Amino acid sequence: MTRGFSPLGGLLAGLLVFDGLVTVVLEALFLPLYAGSTPLPLTAIVAAVVNVLLVLGMGTVVSRPMFMALPVLAWMLGFLICSSGGPGGDIVLEDSWTTLALLACGLIPAGFVLFRRAFPAPQRTR
Repeated sequence: MTRGFSPLGGLLAGLLVFDGLVTVVLEALFLPLYAGSTPLPLTAIVAAVVNVLLVLGMGTVVSRPMFMALPVLAWMLGFLICSSGGPGGDIVLEDSWTTLALLACGLIPAGFVLFRRAFPAPQRTR
């Protein structure tokens, strides 16, 4: 299943990659959400759903799993940037279990979808 190049498809792919960067910044900024004194990392669940939707959205534009992974790769780049220190030593993502939950929830479900697209289950014959 090959698709020809279309300018609208290229624009949509670029927007999905940019959306991967925007969502990780928003998820990182809202990650330290608390319910009383208990951490409540709701953005980790949001990251799981959004990254799967980004991969499926790229699947409408491209057919190769390598290119379908571009929004998740942009998300991972944004995660690494948010994890590193700035010029003043400030860090958006702190060293805690919520950061690890965000990383795992952001990558594992999207990676599973990419794996299933790259290696589809064999059809059973009767």
